[in-house]
Amino acid sequence: MAVPHITTHDDVEIYYKDWGPKDGAVVILSHGWPLSSDSWESQALYLADAGYRVVTHDRRGHGRSSQPWHGNDMDHYADDLAAVIDTLDLQDISLFGFSTGGGEIARYVGRHGTRRIARLGLIAAVPPLMLKTEANPGGLPIDVFDGIRAASIADRSKLYQDIASGPFFGFNRPGTTPSKGMIDSFWLQGMMGGHKNTYDSIRAFSETDFTEDLKKFDKPTLIVHGEDDQIVPIDAAGRASKTLVPHAELKVYPGGPHGITDTHKDQLCRDMLAFMKS
Repeated sequence: MAVPHITTHDDVEIYYKDWGPKDGAVVILSHGWPLSSDSWESQALYLADAGYRVVTHDRRGHGRSSQPWHGNDMDHYADDLAAVIDTLDLQDISLFGFSTGGGEIARYVGRHGTRRIARLGLIAAVPPLMLKTEANPGGLPIDVFDGIRAASIADRSKLYQDIASGPFFGFNRPGTTPSKGMIDSFWLQGMMGGHKNTYDSIRAFSETDFTEDLKKFDKPTLIVHGEDDQIVPIDAAGRASKTLVPHAELKVYPGGPHGITDTHKDQLCRDMLAFMKS
């Protein structure tokens, strides 16, 4: 059986899934770092069962897509997304991005506009800018991202285990019960990605400024963020994005960690479906 993929202009093969009825309203889900489209499977199954055509893809260098040496940056990610959309000729799309995927969809809007887009969703997303700068004093210092890079070089497998068993799902908080299944899935998805690709992507998600991209959001927009997000803190991300997209609806999940696609999957599924029906 042939593996479904789109070939980009620079000969990168992008793996994708196309679930649900082909005549259903289109939803695209863009995943986070260092994961794959599998990280969206709860929402993809729920929405496909509700009659939507749900398309998810593995970002270049991640999951089952090619692992190119070059082009591991937001401009290429956005253009790869455009290649998927254009090749499948998708229209009136509800476009959601989780974490790094939120940066990808923001840059897509910045580079390709919203002609094919009906709605936009930023889920625990990295925009407008993660890095602390003079203009962005609420961001995270470069030392944080240098530390992730150093840990990736030293022992990438352990890094993914540590992120998943700690701050990503909030399992480092008192009173939580870690899920071995969630931890193992995160680790497996991360290790499927290319070492060079996931390393380069740290710079892409942390140092890319999406301010001007967000100003081009001219469609109904949903922003969902966990109040206790230790990976992408809400004040510098979800709340800052709301300021730049005043018409957006901001939903805050009290006590929610970064990985709300898993920890709050039922609530998120309902909120996404309600937003698309509104």
